[in-house]
Amino acid sequence: MSLDQDFEKESEEEGQEMTFLQHLEELRWHVIRAVGSILVFAIIAYIYVKDIYRLVIIAPGDPSFWTYRMMCKLGDAVGAEGLCIKALNFKIQVFGVGEQFTMGLTTAIITGLIFAFPYAFWEIWRFVKPGLRPSERRAARGAVFYVTFLFFSGVFFGYYIVTPLALNFLANYQLDESIINEFSLASYISLVATLTLACGIAFQLPIVVFVLSRVGILTPSFMREYRRHSWIVILIVAAIITPSPDIYSQILVALPLMFLYEVSIVVSGRVEKAKLAEEKALRDSGNSFS
Repeated sequence: MSLDQDFEKESEEEGQEMTFLQHLEELRWHVIRAVGSILVFAIIAYIYVKDIYRLVIIAPGDPSFWTYRMMCKLGDAVGAEGLCIKALNFKIQVFGVGEQFTMGLTTAIITGLIFAFPYAFWEIWRFVKPGLRPSERRAARGAVFYVTFLFFSGVFFGYYIVTPLALNFLANYQLDESIINEFSLASYISLVATLTLACGIAFQLPIVVFVLSRVGILTPSFMREYRRHSWIVILIVAAIITPSPDIYSQILVALPLMFLYEVSIVVSGRVEKAKLAEEKALRDSGNSFS
């Protein structure tokens, strides 16, 4: 039995022809299980929410945070004293009666979303996978692993690189020395969560390129042609979220994003080669029958 026949048989076993309502019912249960996994992790996170706040959430606001210590070492190595961050001039305050409680719930839900992401995506992938053609399923092998790996890579990048640099810029930026930076707990947690999750999503760029290349919207030649334009956009984004006079911080943020773009070009190239090979195989099989 050929590989294509194996995939076709597996597809028939996993999903028979269903009506529209049956598809909706199937999707509903996948979504319920995905949301349920988030709630389970959120409940566990809420039990330890004080430790999570102390060890994770508030940590980037402390000059002893790992990122700041590494920046001081880098500053000493390259002779850039300004790279070393010794103080963050801000205080966190609570302005609403129930703000600490609501922010505790928010922290728990965000933590649950991050830890439940692999299972939640796996549930959605289980719904999508049976509808793919055998060739598409072969091309998408390992999708759960790659999506999860990129997501957590982005989360760590956002937490250890982007968040500390953005927080340092905002905390030390003053229009006048008489102004004291006092951030609300809600705005602080929102900053940390937004930057961290945004990077987790941004790191899905190779996966997005893979999908767009499969449907013929993107090609490696197009991405190479606009490589310089993309680098300029990346540098602008890096300049916005890091202290503008600090070129080293901008480079720290921009390099991984540029690397992801180059990886995406490789991914698009492989997709294009696979599509050409499939087309050639179809032509050859057509000629053999004629």
